[in-house]
Amino acid sequence: MNIKVWSDFVCPFCYIGKRRLEEALQQFPHREEVQIEFKSFELDPQAPKDTDMTEAEILSKKYGVSVEKAKQMTEQVAQQAEAVGLVFAFETMIPTNTFDAHRLAKLAKVKGKEAEITEKLFYAHFTESKHIGDVETLLHIADAVGLDREEVEHVLHSPDEYASDVREDEKRAHAIGVQGVPFFVVNDKYAISGAQPAESIVKALQQAWEEAHPQELQHLTGEGSACMDGQCDVPEKE
Repeated sequence: MNIKVWSDFVCPFCYIGKRRLEEALQQFPHREEVQIEFKSFELDPQAPKDTDMTEAEILSKKYGVSVEKAKQMTEQVAQQAEAVGLVFAFETMIPTNTFDAHRLAKLAKVKGKEAEITEKLFYAHFTESKHIGDVETLLHIADAVGLDREEVEHVLHSPDEYASDVREDEKRAHAIGVQGVPFFVVNDKYAISGAQPAESIVKALQQAWEEAHPQELQHLTGEGSACMDGQCDVPEKE
């Protein structure tokens, strides 16, 4: 079973949704046969790498509400995060552009480190208040998962490296109608939009599994006489 996950590293519900997916997989009896593939999605491709605005100030401007109201919104999200074991430090969070972080994740995927770096990038942004648009920060995160530093430096200092991979994910998201993230696609057929409860995800996974693996018929009794290939097996009289 394959699960494709479109998400952005500065999307709070993407991190919450990731945890809920992990919780759902713990309840799913076929979890060992599930492959997760992360796909790139930028909430704001035009976001600057560096800004002097806080997360609350950005939300205030985006939604046309007061900064105080924006802080209340983040507090509600932080409570949802806490419910799945996450700590969101909205007061010190550093807003940034995530394109380079996505390019780094694509390199990590090639090296078999996609799952590790995805978690590290989320954690760095939401919990540690690290600047994940900064090259030095990304190098430090890459070091933590065992990527070759010189290769990572080459990628991050070359704007075209893995850029097409990120854009292809975003193009595909647009093609299948993704308007918000997280967005999960199971076996290229079933879509799960948003950070759904683990129970809902389990049901979706079970439905997809049952369709892909029809249950074999169970014989209720021993085999009786039958006809095959034009011949009939006639039981001998005792």
